[in-house]
Amino acid sequence: MNEDVGEVQATWALVLDGATAPPLETGCVHGVRWYVDQLSRELRTRLSSDGTMPLPDMLAESIRAVTESHASTCDTANPSSPSSTVSLVRERSGELDYLVLADSPVILDVDGEVRPVLDDRIDHLPAYDLDTVTRVRNTDAGFWVASTDPTAAYRAVSGSTPLNQVRRVALASDGATRLVDVFGLLDWAGLLDLCTPPEGDPRGLITRTRAAEDDPTTSVLPGARRAKGHDDATVIALDYREAHA
Repeated sequence: MNEDVGEVQATWALVLDGATAPPLETGCVHGVRWYVDQLSRELRTRLSSDGTMPLPDMLAESIRAVTESHASTCDTANPSSPSSTVSLVRERSGELDYLVLADSPVILDVDGEVRPVLDDRIDHLPAYDLDTVTRVRNTDAGFWVASTDPTAAYRAVSGSTPLNQVRRVALASDGATRLVDVFGLLDWAGLLDLCTPPEGDPRGLITRTRAAEDDPTTSVLPGARRAKGHDDATVIALDYREAHA
């Protein structure tokens, strides 16, 4: 089952990547897909109705709403409750706001300079066994994801850049960034080129990623995490070049 969600509207876009449930008790009667659907719905409602609320506040409110919606049926204090990464962009008063929580980056092309917005804390854990990941999940000693604690929203990487300087934007789940951070076949500029015209489109990025995953000769970067042979891959590409021409 695909546990990613991607959506784009006139002034905003989002990508969520649900964390596949580990083989342990989550305390929740719902699945990861339910969680990403609920969180995306809460975010969608706020993004469509309030164009000024800071994105961390919007994410915190959305996490809180989802948590409250299943607090009567589930143990929302369980540290292994269903969770998701979050990447958001929103146009606001001549600015492009962005937010990244966990390993679903936003890649910006600002006046020809490619700037990846990364939250790479999960890449710096002391170990990746189940006990370690569970222990440091949603703590300042480890990494943060959207789950049941609204304060996670304030650990996101967020900011703004003048909209008239933005040429292209991509939001991607980590399954769509493997050509850069797992296989080292592209840099961030190359990834952005591959998913935007005239060089490519999002489908082309996914196709090339799958080909690399399936090729037994594809090497993995030293230290790169590749827990799965294939991972859900979602990318949204936005092109502002005509609008600024």
